[in-house]
Amino acid sequence: MEIEETALPGIGLRHDFQTRSGRRLGVVSHHHGRRDLVIYDSDDPDSSRDSIPLTAEESDALSELLGAPHIVEKLADISSAFAGLVGEQIAILADSPFAGRPLGDTQARTRTGASIVAVVRNQIVHASPRPDFRFEAGDIVVVVGTPENTASVAALLHSG
Repeated sequence: MEIEETALPGIGLRHDFQTRSGRRLGVVSHHHGRRDLVIYDSDDPDSSRDSIPLTAEESDALSELLGAPHIVEKLADISSAFAGLVGEQIAILADSPFAGRPLGDTQARTRTGASIVAVVRNQIVHASPRPDFRFEAGDIVVVVGTPENTASVAALLHSG
């Protein structure tokens, strides 16, 4: 399935795709965290028929209903499909220097080469967390990379 990404200057990003039945759907991710579910007009795929604003909590609930928790389960499949790539789950401990701080403060990708692909909090998967996502003690951070750079993320999240 092809997902089109469009930058919306001053707003955020829009991701659109076409269903097998020919309908177009999209999600607008605003810089400040809100998301809009967009349903395009059947007769004019460039025209929005309806837009439903979602809070972060509503977005997470919809993601969960649509299967986001399976992201963690699929990491094993990714590891076997890409030699040398592993998925690790790292807990944010209460004494972590990043508890209460945004993901962007870690600079994990730049510093380690690994990618933080999700955060699991209270059994809710926050897929593709943005740099302003704030970690809380007890979060499980899902990291993908080589064994060495995922270990570096673990050290970073535990010690700074």
